[in-house]
Amino acid sequence: MPIDVESKLLIVDDLPENLLALDALIRGPSRHVFRAMSGEAALALLLEHEFALAIIDVQMPGLNGFELAEMMRGTERTRHIPIIFVSAAGREMNYAFKGYESGAVDFLQKPLDAHAVNSKVSVFVDLYRHRKALRHEMDALAASHRQQEELVQQLQSAQRELERAVRMRDDFMSMVSHELRTPLNTLYLETQVRKLHLDKGNTAAFSPERLPAMVERDQRQIQNMVRLIDDMLDVTRMRSGSLSIRPRPADLAALARGVVEGLAQQAEAAGSRIELHAPGPVEGVWDEFRIEQVLTNLLTNALRYGEGKPVRVSVDQAGAMARMTVRDQGIGVAPEDQARIFEQFERTDDSRKHAAGLGLGLYITREIVRLHGGDIALESRLGEGSEFRVTLPLEAPAQDG
Repeated sequence: MPIDVESKLLIVDDLPENLLALDALIRGPSRHVFRAMSGEAALALLLEHEFALAIIDVQMPGLNGFELAEMMRGTERTRHIPIIFVSAAGREMNYAFKGYESGAVDFLQKPLDAHAVNSKVSVFVDLYRHRKALRHEMDALAASHRQQEELVQQLQSAQRELERAVRMRDDFMSMVSHELRTPLNTLYLETQVRKLHLDKGNTAAFSPERLPAMVERDQRQIQNMVRLIDDMLDVTRMRSGSLSIRPRPADLAALARGVVEGLAQQAEAAGSRIELHAPGPVEGVWDEFRIEQVLTNLLTNALRYGEGKPVRVSVDQAGAMARMTVRDQGIGVAPEDQARIFEQFERTDDSRKHAAGLGLGLYITREIVRLHGGDIALESRLGEGSEFRVTLPLEAPAQDG
């Protein structure tokens, strides 16, 4: 079905009475007739409008009809416009043949036959409307095709995300079961050994000098399980946007001293020591529990991968920002791994060889720092250790809700 579109018709003649008569013959509903009294005036109109048909008088002063037609055929914008030539010259002058050579689709002799003119104009107007309708349908089909391609791409992207989420879920469950099974198996074996001693009446295995070591081993395994469960809960809260911070005035240097003291026994077990450099108080407004979590995660990693060498912690203030730096001299992180280790469940191959874990600690650390409006950066080289730098504004941003 042709679309309802206005058809523009161009008539060119140097005589006003001829233009008036031709206009009266071809004017009709959805037709807009433009008149030009010279080839030059016609060119100006052709550059401004899209015409369904041009009816051009051959004999005009200056630029004649044939010359105008040749110029139209030489221009991309106008070469598709059908041309009907009109002439009062006799057939013996062979104007019709020359007109077709110039690109005309038809030729009319004066005086014009009203019925013939109307019929020819109607044919070209209908062709123009059908061509416009076809172009409209092709554009619509192209747009529909683009939309379908975009939809397919979105579906493919959603499928990839879903597959990734399923893989992450499966990996997560596999890691959780593995990581929780390790301390549970250790506790189970410990209880079995103790049960055997009790069954045999071997009370010497529970002498006062041995009990502290037993309790310490049990506590270590229980703490490992608690840490894993806490990490999983924190990630769940982060995904749902429910992990919040409760800022209050605190001294970052005093907070760091408390964390270092609390990890002294772990450092000793790793054959290392933690050196704290905090020359003065660094006061601000933060969530103490969460910042302790950040520093504990960084120090735990430093002790775990520091190969028993000293770990250095520094706390200071630079303008409106507080800074915490944790430096170890351990295995380091390759450049290609330094960005991804802050993502969920991401670990380097070297880190897996040195210690177990879910690969959540640095992700949680980064998100807590971001909730405080801060930033965390890593500088590291393989075999030369790592330096994590945390910068925090002196006052954490207000939380919504």
